[in-house]
Amino acid sequence: MSSNRKNSLTSNSSNEDANEPLLQEPPSPERRTRQEHTEERADAEAVNARQNAPTPGGGPGGGPDAGRMTRAQYEQMRAQQAAAAQHAGLLRNDSLRGQRRLTREEYEREEKLRELKYGADAILSLIMPVSVTLIIVISTIKSVAFFTTHDTQLPYTPMTESSDSSAAENFGNALINVAIVIAIVVCMTMFLVMLYKYSCYRVIHGWLIVVSMMLLFIISYLYVDQVLDAHNLAFDWVSMGLLIWNFGVGGMLAIHWKGPLRLQQIYNVFISSLIALLLIKNLPNITAWVLLAAISVYDLIAVLCPGGPLKQLLETAQEREEQLFPALIYSSAMAWPLALMADVGTPPSAENSTAQSEPVAQPAATQRAVDTSPVENLDEEEEDTGGVKLGLGDFIFYSVLVGLAAQDGDWSTIFACYIGIVWGLTCTLFILSVFQKALPALPISVFFGIIFYFSTSLLITPCMDVLALKSVFI
Repeated sequence: MSSNRKNSLTSNSSNEDANEPLLQEPPSPERRTRQEHTEERADAEAVNARQNAPTPGGGPGGGPDAGRMTRAQYEQMRAQQAAAAQHAGLLRNDSLRGQRRLTREEYEREEKLRELKYGADAILSLIMPVSVTLIIVISTIKSVAFFTTHDTQLPYTPMTESSDSSAAENFGNALINVAIVIAIVVCMTMFLVMLYKYSCYRVIHGWLIVVSMMLLFIISYLYVDQVLDAHNLAFDWVSMGLLIWNFGVGGMLAIHWKGPLRLQQIYNVFISSLIALLLIKNLPNITAWVLLAAISVYDLIAVLCPGGPLKQLLETAQEREEQLFPALIYSSAMAWPLALMADVGTPPSAENSTAQSEPVAQPAATQRAVDTSPVENLDEEEEDTGGVKLGLGDFIFYSVLVGLAAQDGDWSTIFACYIGIVWGLTCTLFILSVFQKALPALPISVFFGIIFYFSTSLLITPCMDVLALKSVFI
């Protein structure tokens, strides 16, 4: 009896082993798919079914396999469960794809709004410092007679202009002066490019430090002295010395070492105003206007033409992933890193300064930008990691244009030149957003400024004067 029972149990266990499917080991505790969860549940149900199966003689049929699931039935159940899980997974994937499409549409909409916002911020971030520079130059020209008297002339503009000479002769002399200035600018720019290509950073820094010291200490003292003299204000020498010393040392630290970005921007604006005032004083009138047109053409060639000096400088800086020198550019540090608007170097002033520029900017966090790092902490004022950048040469020649208008014209002409410059700068940024490449900042703004100046001074202002004399109001 015990022997038969033992044999029956042995036969039963062997049948169980024969009908028992091979179960896989539980997966690792990582993220599991819906199908894996369904298969695991099916395996658990099969194990429970085998465990709860009736013992021999205990089922309705009384046989050893009564109430048990055969292998074929188990495989059929597994196939049905797999089909159901696959169908559920397809439905879930369709739902996720629809949700992903919705998220992508929302992202594109937010990206467009973001580009519009940052485009407006980029324009405002340039218009504000440009406007401050123009205001400084205009107010100085209107209040200080020293900068409107052409009693001195730069050594590299040897040809003079006089009222006794004919217009053709004065224009010819202006062309000669401009040719000499452009040649010097080209040579100085090429020299700077060579130094940068061969990594002569110490020579470049030393050159820029000497020029900055002359501007911040000597030229700043002359400017303050002339402003005080024009307004008949007294100032003792000790206070003057302390003021100039602290101003110059602070500027050297902010520009060439470390300092708040806002302070660096203030010093760049002031330096641009000083150089513009020096050019207005020391350049003959016709030479200054011809130089504005010629330097804009040179800017166009130097930035856009293959092999142009400024194009080489920018390409070298991008290959090395380096920022150009803060003494040469104004950075707004907005949300568009690597925004480059290339500009020309300024003609050497009395201190042989050549304020080159870096290009204008490409939007970040998109494939159009070279730097695809995420933009964050926009509300914090931190060190310059990008932003819309404009060369100091652009600030200088914008100021020269408005200063010439303030010297020769009335307020309507000055305002017209200002509108032309701002309009040209806005058009340049719009073209930049379309073509996504470095663009010169001078040509469009200077072109609009010159057109607005001559159209206002030769047409609009005389017409308004005649209407005012005849008491005709529009």
